[in-house]
This record gives sequence, structure tokens and C-alpha cells, in this order.
Amino acid sequence: MANHKSSKKRILVSAKKNAINTARRSAVKTENKKAVKAIASGDKAAAIAAVRSAESKMMKAAGKTMPKKRASRKVSRLTKQAAKLA
Repeated sequence: MANHKSSKKRILVSAKKNAINTARRSAVKTENKKAVKAIASGDKAAAIAAVRSAESKMMKAAGKTMPKKRASRKVSRLTKQAAKLA
């Protein structure tokens, strides 16, 4: 265990950030799965709503828990798939 006051604080801050980042990554994965499932179902309205929600989560996570370009790439792929639905 740390002995310095600043070291103890860093441990607490790191733990808090780790929890936030883990939750954010999990939320992004969940929204992505929902969007893929909605696209697979074939319902265009549901797919567009799910993609919009997934895009929001991904762009909020972009630059924090995932690289910006990865988030943009994933959003782009989802929107292309949703646009293909008739």
C-alpha cells in the first residue's frame, strides 16, 4: 500500500476512472450489439433508432476509451448496413 498522500489519492482516482471506463466500454458494446441485431431483424425504423443510439454512445466514448477513428469506422459501417435495408 502507498504511504504518501498523493500516492493514495492516485490509487483512488485510478480506481474510479477504471470503473468509469469499464462501464463506458461495456455500454458501447451493448449498444453495438443491439444495433447489429436490429439491422439483422430487417425492421428499418428500429434499425435506424438503434444505430442512432449506438452512434451517440460511440462518439461519447471516442477519444476517451476508444480511438476516434475506430469509433467513426464502426459508426460508418453500421449506418451503411442500416441504409441498405428496404
